Amino acid sequence: MAKAKELVIVESPSKAKTIEKYLGNGYKVTASMGHLRDLPKSKLGVDLEHGFEPEYIPVKEKKDLIEELKADSKKAPVVYLATDPDREGEAISWHLKELLNLSDEKARRVTFNEITKKVVTDSIQHPRSIDQDLVDAQQARRVLDRIVGYQISPLLWRKVKRGLSAGRVQSVATRMVVDREEEIRAFQSEEYWLLDAFLKRSKEENSFRTRFHGTTEKKMELHSEQEVEKIRQAVQDKPFTVLSVKRSEKQRSPAPPFITSTLQQEASRRLNMTPRRTMSVAQQLYEGVEITGHGSIGLISYMRTDSLRLSDEAVASARNYIRDTYGPDFCPSRPRVFKTKAGAQDAHEAIRPTDVTLTPELVRKDLTQEQYRLYRIIWGRFTACQMANAVYDNVAVDVESAGYLFKAGSSVMKFAGYTAVYEESTDEEQKSNESNFPELTEGEKLLLDKTVPEQQFTQPPARYTEATLIRAMEEKGIGRPSTYAPTITTITAHDYVLKEGKYLKPTPLGEVVTELMKEHFSDIVDLKFTNHMESRLDEIESGKSGWQDVLQEFYDDFDAEMKAAETAMDGQRIKVPDIVSDEVCDVCGKPMLVKKGRFGQFLGCSGFPECTFTKPIVVEMPGKCPKCGSRILKRTSKKGYVFYACERGTDCGFITWDVPTKDTCPQCGKTMFKRSGRGPLKSFCINEECPAFVPEDKRRYPKKKTAETDSKEKSEKKTKSAAKKKTNKQ
Repeated sequence: MAKAKELVIVESPSKAKTIEKYLGNGYKVTASMGHLRDLPKSKLGVDLEHGFEPEYIPVKEKKDLIEELKADSKKAPVVYLATDPDREGEAISWHLKELLNLSDEKARRVTFNEITKKVVTDSIQHPRSIDQDLVDAQQARRVLDRIVGYQISPLLWRKVKRGLSAGRVQSVATRMVVDREEEIRAFQSEEYWLLDAFLKRSKEENSFRTRFHGTTEKKMELHSEQEVEKIRQAVQDKPFTVLSVKRSEKQRSPAPPFITSTLQQEASRRLNMTPRRTMSVAQQLYEGVEITGHGSIGLISYMRTDSLRLSDEAVASARNYIRDTYGPDFCPSRPRVFKTKAGAQDAHEAIRPTDVTLTPELVRKDLTQEQYRLYRIIWGRFTACQMANAVYDNVAVDVESAGYLFKAGSSVMKFAGYTAVYEESTDEEQKSNESNFPELTEGEKLLLDKTVPEQQFTQPPARYTEATLIRAMEEKGIGRPSTYAPTITTITAHDYVLKEGKYLKPTPLGEVVTELMKEHFSDIVDLKFTNHMESRLDEIESGKSGWQDVLQEFYDDFDAEMKAAETAMDGQRIKVPDIVSDEVCDVCGKPMLVKKGRFGQFLGCSGFPECTFTKPIVVEMPGKCPKCGSRILKRTSKKGYVFYACERGTDCGFITWDVPTKDTCPQCGKTMFKRSGRGPLKSFCINEECPAFVPEDKRRYPKKKTAETDSKEKSEKKTKSAAKKKTNKQ
């Protein structure tokens, strides 16, 4: 009789597939597909009067899967609960143990920081029991969020609008976006001026830029054109003298490896990927991908982490790779160690490749475009973090004329160091320093070529992008690595926040709800209070606090707030202001309002119901129509396909599937276009009269299969298969 297989339960089928290959025939690996038990959707599901005891029920949609797992677990001598290595994963394992009625001896908990053969086989050999403190921390979070959501949300339904929701983290994130918008509205712009003097050593040489700094005694700010003109007149006929030339060597260190928040930020900036999409693709890379010559392998370590710690083995492997590939000069004498910020859980390593020798180019053919692009930045950031500093030769020059001081600087790379592999992007575009700098000496006289004044105005703080909001949430301790992406998805899905381009802007609904929350539930939307609650959850995880004690401490104040809010808002109904567009009704001339229907937003007449005119929202694209120079508008066909057309419609006739860009053709000066789709795609010129014109068949669109070509391909495959079988028989 065949020996019964030991059962391993993971969360996803792709992860199960990879792990089963590593463990071999003695194990059966299956997937739970996430949670199998949860709180009921139809009611609170928490006993507020008896220790906040949660009422867990099996997930209805997974009834068949639960029965299958029960049958498998009865046959197996041992059940390994191998869900993700975090709080939620621990809770899922605990739910599985309870649901499948497993004894402590039979249920064994294992975790994989990476899905590689070595880690998987080692972990199976060293199982542990379920960490109840981790489970309790997750239970506390779940119950806490359920209490807030299921008690405040009905109040919002009654007082504002049906379908609204409140949440402990999402309400704070919405408030952050609203507060930033209020800062922008309250901002008072101030005028200031910049003054550049272009100097040269002789009439024949090219000039270089210097910028006004002040007098030789102190720095000055220019606030008016009159102040600028006074300085221009003073230096117009006066000599410019080099006061000092300071040369120095500066070094730049690499950024630390990715944690969850920094990966989401960098993917947003560099790859234009949403946090949710980033985590989805990262999950694929973690769970396993079929790589030629290696089989199914997890390419990265676990992607939900706030720790900068790296294993000694991973660091040693990276340093060997750097020495062998780039040379000893690129490998510092000591490994770099990065300090994890205070308050981080430090349960896992930073996000890194599982095998540094599997370079992005080596595995590119086996990955999707998104997988490749995300793996490339994870691999690059990790490898760079163990490389030598980049070295720059810097020159700083002070030039004086008529008692006024002008400064200039130059920075030239001397040694690439880590930048040979990876350089971190930033949220703000940085102007590079001048590099075409002459060899100047102190006391040298220079000629004035011209002075160029530039009027500027102070700018309000920028709206949050997904990347900067995640960074702000991390800095203020709002949420944890696993919550950043779903929080942003939630506040946009509920129409509290609107995404305009890459920026997040609160809707009138978001502002109304936030104002109500600030007035009646000030602690729920208070950033410090939310940070404090995260710390309390960490205390539960470490065993310092009991989960029911933490909930009771929270609920005493919350219950009083709820009762006070109900009394204060008795009989009150809050109206959400309409969003008034710049468009006017084609029928009656009244302003058009932004409305939301089943298929998204549209414009409706403010005179409704007397006037029922509606029209789609016009989205203006960058660039100009290559035919007539008018605006290019984004349109949607009746079948839901996006295309781009001239605003003049049939009067012009220009229409294309290609996406207009802000770039102009260097040959003809007309707008450049790129293929539709994800990622940074190369732009091209579609002006047929231009020498750089790219015909439609050269723009690399996949050819649509016709019935004839599809039949031809199938026939060719059959022929090749038959020939292969014949060869094998021979």
